Amino acid sequence: MSFQVVIGFGPAGAATARLLAEQGHTVKVITRSGRSPEPGIEHIALDATDAERLTEVAQGATALYSCAAPPYHRWTGEWPPLAASLCAAAEATGAVLVMLGNLYAYGPVDGPLTEELPLAATGPKGQVRAAVWEQARTLHEQGRIRAVEVRASDFFGPGVTDGGHLAGRVLPPLLRGKPVTTLGDPDAPHSWTYLPDVARTLAEAGGDERAWGRAWHVPTQGALSVREMVDRLAAEAGTGPVAVRRLPSAVVAVAALFSPLIRELKEVRYQFDRPFVVDSSAYETAFAARPTPVDEQVKATVDWWRERLTTDE
Repeated sequence: MSFQVVIGFGPAGAATARLLAEQGHTVKVITRSGRSPEPGIEHIALDATDAERLTEVAQGATALYSCAAPPYHRWTGEWPPLAASLCAAAEATGAVLVMLGNLYAYGPVDGPLTEELPLAATGPKGQVRAAVWEQARTLHEQGRIRAVEVRASDFFGPGVTDGGHLAGRVLPPLLRGKPVTTLGDPDAPHSWTYLPDVARTLAEAGGDERAWGRAWHVPTQGALSVREMVDRLAAEAGTGPVAVRRLPSAVVAVAALFSPLIRELKEVRYQFDRPFVVDSSAYETAFAARPTPVDEQVKATVDWWRERLTTDE
């Protein structure tokens, strides 16, 4: 097995690091604050924008997994130096740069999203994500680094908490049989990417040179609306039907005055006001991978949240 470096320990970084450790790799995780070690994983406190220090820690690594992201409202200022540092470390060490991306860079699209679409975002967050990937892709084409981007839709599943649209705002009230609220149209088809599938795709893409040099969509199940997903979650939880209420625009506007996250979501609100459907057939065809069945996703998520809430009581 080999030495792997994961930058960031949010839901995706944690899932990826633990999967790599389970596969027998030596894993170092880079975060600003560090953490206590856990089986197979060494946690290191380091500012990943420090290219020199990041390169020192990553010497000998076969892959660098970019799973970190600046605070949502500071993307435009903090993504460029972070991306530049990651590229510099990849070039200095020879490690494959495996970037976890999202779908913002496409901007609003009519029809399913595929990797062939232009990166035509008109908002600053989408534009900065497009620029980050274009920088890495250009260096790859120049032969200076090896890079791949793995793009996911909204995360769903065990480990996804406050940042997920089907997580902290939905599961706790749902498990009590209470109504849940949602941004946007609760009946618009929407693609949800299961977190363990994200980790598996990152690990596979990092170790298979056929994936390098382009972007891929994580294998993702067919689109289901918020209401359909809530119905499935409630059925699994045994709570009976749960009402789904759309947050009124006036409430969202007031919340945005106090919450940077809600304020910044305005740029990508279109993803929840209209169908938002991901086509992951390219990756599934090339690598014979398939997304986890929805019923398994739902069961694992309900079980995880039930245990979490019981532990917190």
